[in-house]
Amino acid sequence: LNVFLTDLDDFALLNQIMGEYFQEPYPARAAIGVAALPKGAAVEMECVVELD
Repeated sequence: LNVFLTDLDDFALLNQIMGEYFQEPYPARAAIGVAALPKGAAVEMECVVELD
């Protein structure tokens, strides 16, 4: 799971939200600070999932 944040001050909020949607063992994750995202977005996530 790659998370792109325009403001790394939002990292704590990201952790809180992740805790609402994921349980241990948590997925591998990288949080990356970026200058800007398309359409003025504050957060972008990309992931690979396996569906049963």
